[in-house]
Amino acid sequence: MESYETLSVAIAALKKQGYTIDFNLKKNGIICSEGKHNFSPSEFEIDKSFRFDVNEDPSDQSVLYAISSHDHKIKGLLVNGYGIYSDTLTNELLDKLK
Repeated sequence: MESYETLSVAIAALKKQGYTIDFNLKKNGIICSEGKHNFSPSEFEIDKSFRFDVNEDPSDQSVLYAISSHDHKIKGLLVNGYGIYSDTLTNELLDKLK
């Protein structure tokens, strides 16, 4: 099982594995940072996820997702906070991200 000491190290390593697109959350799915692709939860898979806690400070808690869409032949990364700082999302998307 892979593990990384920091978020930046994890991002660099996963980009070398082909996860080159930056994704952002939207209420009912994810969107490519370039705005070219929107994906509903049924259109992508979470390949790997990594949680990072820095000094147990809630503002420094994040999760990194390595995401792929086989139909669209695209792989990328999504970084999000968790706990009290997580975004408001649809139940379908939350289930996918668990």
